[in-house]
Amino acid sequence: MLRVSLDIPAALKRLLALCDRPPPRSAPKRLDPLFRELGGARLKRPAEEIGDLIWAIWTDHADDDAVDAMHAAIGHIVAKDGAGARVLLDDLCRRHPDWAEAWNKRATLAFIEERDADAVEDILETLAREPRHYGAMAGFGQIALRQGQPAAALAAWDRALALNPHLSDLAAAADDLRELFAGRPN
Repeated sequence: MLRVSLDIPAALKRLLALCDRPPPRSAPKRLDPLFRELGGARLKRPAEEIGDLIWAIWTDHADDDAVDAMHAAIGHIVAKDGAGARVLLDDLCRRHPDWAEAWNKRATLAFIEERDADAVEDILETLAREPRHYGAMAGFGQIALRQGQPAAALAAWDRALALNPHLSDLAAAADDLRELFAGRPN
């Protein structure tokens, strides 16, 4: 694996600053009660159902053609057709620059292709548009870990888990990192 020179600490600082901002006025208002419910002490329905609703809103768009292109891009990613996905996602980011999920899916593709610097830039673009995007935060953590920066990974994962404490695999990975840090000599 080729490691790209990437300033993870500086990117983490930008990520945390973006996450501290309130959602933009353009963010779908339907997300607010879902995030309140997801972060609450007592859920009225399964956390997975709430998460699915959030993701459905993130992948939705007023432009039906854009939604079709998003689903096609996801299909290309699943089929391991990066070139096909990239064409669609580049076009979506160009035509709908305010759509956070277009940037996030392009970040996902870059992560899969191990283009970490590109992935981080698109994650930051995602968070500039949707500062509660716990999927983008989790992805940043994966990149930080791959780049040999476990403390940055943990910081990003903790931020994602603050929004969605029901991500059990992510919580387990974060706990593993905490154990690793606890076992290190000072």
